[in-house]
Amino acid sequence: MPLPRLGVAIVTMGNRPREVDALLASVAKQDVPPDRVVIVGNGSPLPEFPGVPGELTVIELDDNLGCPGGRNVALRRLREFGDVDVVIELDDDGLLVDEDVFRGVRDLFASDPHLGIIGFRIADEHGETQRRHVPRLRAKDPMRRGLVTAFLGGGHAFSMKMLAETGDWPADFFFTHEETDLAWRALDAGWKVLYEPKLLLQHPKTSPARHAVYFRMTARNRVWLARRRLPLPLVPVYLGVWTLLTLVRTRSLGGLRAWAGGFAEGLRTSCGERRPMRWRTVWRMTRLGRPPLV
Repeated sequence: MPLPRLGVAIVTMGNRPREVDALLASVAKQDVPPDRVVIVGNGSPLPEFPGVPGELTVIELDDNLGCPGGRNVALRRLREFGDVDVVIELDDDGLLVDEDVFRGVRDLFASDPHLGIIGFRIADEHGETQRRHVPRLRAKDPMRRGLVTAFLGGGHAFSMKMLAETGDWPADFFFTHEETDLAWRALDAGWKVLYEPKLLLQHPKTSPARHAVYFRMTARNRVWLARRRLPLPLVPVYLGVWTLLTLVRTRSLGGLRAWAGGFAEGLRTSCGERRPMRWRTVWRMTRLGRPPLV
């Protein structure tokens, strides 16, 4: 069986030129070079990128389509080339510290035809992984490898065959919960999601609430997610659990107001195509340690 061919997709708004240069240098140092590298300027012009391995394609978009929308542009271009089996997507402020990350990705996909998604471990420059970056409920040990029900948006790899079956990113989400929507579709189609902590992406420690739209889009997209992907009896349960968690965790009155506005927006606006997961997928996720309720 031939080894899978690798592509890399990076989306940037053009405001992190030094970080992108460092990321591309770490891509160039990989002992298994990618066959294609696509960089998308999400509503911004981009400079030249010398020294990038493989075939480099730069795409400049007139408008910011959000992270999932920008990544879909990169995926479409990789699909047009027709010579990429696995795409590795990396945040523009991430860094590949180790030189064998792509080799690990390639070998894992080569060894399991049912593997759809690999999630990387994300850690800061001190080696610390934030709790929210461990894709399981019991998040104390970021080095615990295994099959999971979610993955990290900052560093991951997809089977292109899986994407052809499940579809790409939900572009309308723009920001937050797009990973969950894609992971649930993959699981419902029978694909595996693997968290592999040996594959490290170094990333600065951040809070998602730094974005002004965080509370509104978090609420709106969670409602959309439930309406799109959950069996009807689970929709109110899922949203009720997350409403309680939000009330307990959120310390900002302004944040709660924005969240309530987003929740109402999620109820009154179109969520896109409704394709609820099967009950056997609910049971599979429960056995993996995270039922689609929290």
